[in-house]
Amino acid sequence: MENILTYMTFIPLAGMVAVLAMPRDAHELIKKVALAFTIPPLLMAIWLYMNFDRTTDGVQFMIRHPWIASYNIQYLMGVDGLSVTMILLTALLCPICILASWGIDKGVKGYFALFLLLNTGMTGVFSSLDFFLFYIFWEVMLLPMYFLIGIWGGPRREYAAIKFFLYTLFGSVLMLIAMLGLYFYNEPHTFDMLVLMENAGTYSRQFQWWAWLALFIGFAIKIPAFPFHTWLPDAHVEAPTAISVILAGVLLKMGTYGILRVNFPMLPLATQEFAFWALAALGTLNIVYGALCAMAQADMKKLVAYSSISHMGYVMLGMATLTPQGINGAVLQMFNHGTVTAMLFLLVGVIYDRAHHRQIDGFGGLASVMPVYTGLMTIAFFAALGLPGLSAFISEVLVLLGAWRYSMPLTIVAASAVILTAGYMLWMLQRVWLGPVNEKYAKMEDVSVREMVTLVPLAIIVIVLGVYPHAVLDLINPTLLALNATVANATEAVAALP
Repeated sequence: MENILTYMTFIPLAGMVAVLAMPRDAHELIKKVALAFTIPPLLMAIWLYMNFDRTTDGVQFMIRHPWIASYNIQYLMGVDGLSVTMILLTALLCPICILASWGIDKGVKGYFALFLLLNTGMTGVFSSLDFFLFYIFWEVMLLPMYFLIGIWGGPRREYAAIKFFLYTLFGSVLMLIAMLGLYFYNEPHTFDMLVLMENAGTYSRQFQWWAWLALFIGFAIKIPAFPFHTWLPDAHVEAPTAISVILAGVLLKMGTYGILRVNFPMLPLATQEFAFWALAALGTLNIVYGALCAMAQADMKKLVAYSSISHMGYVMLGMATLTPQGINGAVLQMFNHGTVTAMLFLLVGVIYDRAHHRQIDGFGGLASVMPVYTGLMTIAFFAALGLPGLSAFISEVLVLLGAWRYSMPLTIVAASAVILTAGYMLWMLQRVWLGPVNEKYAKMEDVSVREMVTLVPLAIIVIVLGVYPHAVLDLINPTLLALNATVANATEAVAALP
């Protein structure tokens, strides 16, 4: 399986070509073909997970070929514990999202072709070890997301799509500038991320500061970190259900993944010096601000969108601590948030498909009408608020353990925000699922078999990781310990410069 990363990345692209070659009105066949091309990457991701060597922090399954030799640009791919975790999450969510898109009846051919292109872009970002290649895949994701929101979204879809595009494009320009700076700083010039990491000790403090800030803003827009977050609620509310799942489940993680993949190992001194204000303080602000905004929402989907801002704050706080517990908790939270929030958006989509609205006050008593649906929603709700025994509890506790050694005041604020999370989650649960039945929805159908197929695997993962988090922790721990050591040793390396 020497070329497994190439196959995983480009099989969905081959699926896009197959879909585009099919008759426009063959809707059912298009959907089945799109689903078929997302299954092999999932099986390969499972194989990758099973065969990944958990005893080393090195890059595995690496592929290296010259691409644009005159500029030392390579087709360079490989995975470590950090990236293989995100690849597994992406491969899991893509077929689920295809199934969740089965009700799409407008522009079916275009929708599924664009989704498969998006799949290629996401997998490519997590697999790339050449900065130029990384940037190409990063930009590839922008185009399909713009059209998937702008064509298949809600009433304000054009506004949401343009806002998403402009924010992300601005971040991409800053990333490009920093990438070129790193390229020209090295002799010979290179985009090889492994070389850029090895040479991190030769970069001056001033260069690291400016490059770190440019990259951080580009990645913070994707997280999204306050004050770069305003595109997210609009994009989530207007996007189709499956695209909201991908936005929350995978695309938000690319921001924190980028910081861990690029900022930490390539600019370690600047990481030390900016960790408190740019990551810890902003992360804590995200936690509280996102939770307070979620409490004010009347739309179920918008509530879940703001909860994503809050929960990604734990990832930022954990990264900033530069402790083994904190950084392990941060990456575990990235995976856990991807599964829990995917469940929440899918469940909101289920009820929207039936009632054609998402207003919290418009329902009531659904527990007696849709018992299976209510059970699944309860698992997702309690996982999101950090109930012990479910996955998010472990990752948030690890973040707080690491943060306590780093900043006791920020830890107290972040831990206290759990009360806010419980408040808005239980508030929505009480108004929508408990109390007297709204007669308008007294005969609403419970979840279908197709919907169960999308939800049950996520529920199982949420429960399993709640009692056995080592399934992910053993995967990421060697890589993150090495990353932590790189940042910890940065001061000595830069101090030795002439």
